Amino acid sequence: MAKFREQCHYSSVLDSGYKILPFSFTSLDENRYVATNVAGEYIVIERNDLYDFAQHKLDNASEIYNDLKSKHFLYDDDSNVAIDLLALKQRTKLRRLSDFTGLHMFVVSLRCEHSCPYCQVSRANNDAMKAKFDMTQDVADKALAMTFRSPSPAIKVEFQGGESLLNFDIIKYIVQKAKQINETEQRDLQFVIATNLALVEEDILEFCKEHNILISTSLDGPKELHNKNRPRPGNNSYEKTIEGIEKCREILGPERVSALMTTTKESISQPIEIIDEYIAQKFNGIFLRPLSPYGFAIKTKFFRAYGFQEWLDFYFEGLEYIIELNKNGFFFIEQYAATILSKMLTPYATGYVDLMSPAGIGIGAVIYNYDGDVYASDEGRMLAEMDDKSFRLGNVKENTYEEIFTSETLLDAIEESYTGSVPMCSECAFEVYCGSDPVYHHATQKDFVGHKPSSEFCGRNMSIFKRLIDMMEADAQVKEVFYSWVRM
Repeated sequence: MAKFREQCHYSSVLDSGYKILPFSFTSLDENRYVATNVAGEYIVIERNDLYDFAQHKLDNASEIYNDLKSKHFLYDDDSNVAIDLLALKQRTKLRRLSDFTGLHMFVVSLRCEHSCPYCQVSRANNDAMKAKFDMTQDVADKALAMTFRSPSPAIKVEFQGGESLLNFDIIKYIVQKAKQINETEQRDLQFVIATNLALVEEDILEFCKEHNILISTSLDGPKELHNKNRPRPGNNSYEKTIEGIEKCREILGPERVSALMTTTKESISQPIEIIDEYIAQKFNGIFLRPLSPYGFAIKTKFFRAYGFQEWLDFYFEGLEYIIELNKNGFFFIEQYAATILSKMLTPYATGYVDLMSPAGIGIGAVIYNYDGDVYASDEGRMLAEMDDKSFRLGNVKENTYEEIFTSETLLDAIEESYTGSVPMCSECAFEVYCGSDPVYHHATQKDFVGHKPSSEFCGRNMSIFKRLIDMMEADAQVKEVFYSWVRM
């Protein structure tokens, strides 16, 4: 039988002069490792130093010793505040959980006049009956009542579709009713309309100006690419989008409209052209977003148009180009990298659902469908449109707030998505920056946790985490650029 060694074997460790705080590590290259702790601090350390650190052999006068001490990887008799500081940073990272659900999405219509083949939503045709695919006042009232049951001090109401402007009357009703409720509730209330802008008119924008509503649209790149990705009658989606962006800026102001792109097979070879289009349209950043395996994108097989390594090549080419722009004095950010960097370089968590642990589904964001069904996330709603209702929490007409937000459907997904206890995530050096995204893994692997070695979600994020750290270590100017992105 194996036995513990005699106590004298451990005496050098016990008397080494410092104690090690919890940390994880992974290789960055052949000789360097990235070590992280529960507060999100990271340090790049050489193999020999890592070995000496773990063996309690570090010289307390060395630079690496002081770096590890300042970032709460170790503590000694000279400092009695290390554990308290580490706990404070950990509480700061998790503070957002106590606010509960802050983002409430209303699908006001499933109808859309576009026919995008990569669309994540199983949309209805524009000429379909409004009564069947539009949200009613009754559903809106019940969803609003549920929205204001959330304890969050800040509530963002986002209108989704289909094309949300096809049911603008209900948007107006919800905005006015929400503001009326908020006279008593006194929340920090914000509204966003997600729209392709093809139907935007001056009276719509005047209403948005009056009620301080933000606009979010889609722009996939230059004219030919955008029109191919987002077809509509007249083949003028790009022209309508650009015209709509200009109208929004003229009436609402230059910062009141934002845009998202989706990477299709046609986009993969054009990262520079896509970024240049965003610059030409006077945006100060871009989210280089991959296709998602939900909704209509599954039916059309578009989400399998390219492999995740192809997308990473596209992403890193675009990221390098954006960094060079910044080095040359032109401020422009890549928004996904900025989100990750906020977790790496600041003590604060982000509200980005895909990178939350436990997952932000339900507790970070929730969606009320046009028919009153409530889903833990927009992606969960998209799966339901393909007859997979694994993330349906209930219906506002049939269930109470308590029944919906304490349902086993939600609690099981949240429990299984806590990365601190998920196999392979719990020991991963990048766990503190990542999430587990149970909706994605259910959609691709039929399991909330998923098989991490074959997970494209993990593969993408691990590659990005490593590349961002490697870039900062290799070039102080890049690190300066990255800090400028998280100070927004």
